[in-house]
Amino acid sequence: MAEESLLPIEVTRRHFLWITSMSAAGFVAGCAVNPVTGTRQLMLVSEEKEISIDRQYSPQQFSTDYGSLQDKPLNDYISATGRKMAGRTHRPQMPYSFRGVNAVYVNAYAFPGGSIAATRGILLSLENEAELAALLGHELGHVNARHTAEIMSKQMLATAVVGGVAAFVGISQESAGASALAAQLGMLTSGVLLAKYSRDNERQADALGMEYMVRSGYGTDGMVGLMEMLNSMSKGKVSSAELLFATHPMSDERYQAAVSRANSEYRSAKQNPLYRERYMDHTAGLRKIQGAIEEMQKGETLMGKQKYAEAEGHFETALKRTPNDYAGLAMMAKCQLAQKKVDAASRYADKAKEAYPAEAQAYYLSGFAEIQRKKYESAYNDFSTYEKRLPGNPYTIFYKGYSLEGMGRKEVAAKEYSRFLQLVNEGNEAKYAYTRLRQWGYVR
Repeated sequence: MAEESLLPIEVTRRHFLWITSMSAAGFVAGCAVNPVTGTRQLMLVSEEKEISIDRQYSPQQFSTDYGSLQDKPLNDYISATGRKMAGRTHRPQMPYSFRGVNAVYVNAYAFPGGSIAATRGILLSLENEAELAALLGHELGHVNARHTAEIMSKQMLATAVVGGVAAFVGISQESAGASALAAQLGMLTSGVLLAKYSRDNERQADALGMEYMVRSGYGTDGMVGLMEMLNSMSKGKVSSAELLFATHPMSDERYQAAVSRANSEYRSAKQNPLYRERYMDHTAGLRKIQGAIEEMQKGETLMGKQKYAEAEGHFETALKRTPNDYAGLAMMAKCQLAQKKVDAASRYADKAKEAYPAEAQAYYLSGFAEIQRKKYESAYNDFSTYEKRLPGNPYTIFYKGYSLEGMGRKEVAAKEYSRFLQLVNEGNEAKYAYTRLRQWGYVR
């Protein structure tokens, strides 16, 4: 294989956008009755399509956030808290699921079909189960009011073209440095698939969240405490919460509204339990490694600023405290790749695979490192494993082709390049794949 460097990947939103057409199954042009307000609203996305979108894209986001918590009792507890409320919502028929994820930034989010996640960063910021219920209730509010579907519908209408509509909900709020690294790796950045809600969306989700938690027997101080914590973070401009406030705009008004509802509409629920001890018992293991998580947060922030050597120091400190932490190992692998320390990157990626064998991201990082080390067979095996566990990233296909090419298997490589070009037709890797197919005589 010629000694030419692989050009940096230029990932754009369209690689992962939710692209649909007016004629696609599951879309209904027109209006629908909002399940919360009972009023008619513009809605071009059916409930079936909400669920389909969720199933297709939520696994990508969860893996980007380093997978579900390996602490099964804590994950079960989070799920039980969410399910306690789910049956008391306006859309109890939705296939809700709840989990914690290993990401260390502060956030919680919902996909339109009801898949809801909270990061380790935000779980460490809560004080009791009622605050957890308020957090999950807020995300349930977004699902029940169909906020994501509404945003998609408006964007579909605004971007209508002859023969169909292209629509998406997604942002990338990470800094240029983090985005550039993700682009080079052909990976998603945190938050790229998350909806960006309006202040009106947030107000409604807050109101619904309090309604659902009170219906479930929690004290209103859970929502008031959550709003107080978020308001304090937003004023303090906590770097690990930047994505949270980019997708969920915070204001004094939201806090004051929670206090007002607690003192009026839900006054009778003010004395309901908060279950602080129960929350503390279930999060004891997480709180034991809080220092390590805070070091990872610092490292992640520095990575976004392209201060990789400084970030590496924080990841080293974190891993001394928690040597088998999957997220810490994966972050360190990325940090090593950013510094072109591919041997070290490979070692950390291998450790991450051992720490969490069922999670996909480490295999991608390992495969990328192996390509740089020109160990193409190992790279191919890593990318093949990744694709089996988490299909949907077209760059996995490209790298499988590149690995096969490095192994001298041009015929099979050509099939992978062709498969990649059916999904992506612009960018440096598309040019690379097309050039190879022409050189090999598959394209005239």
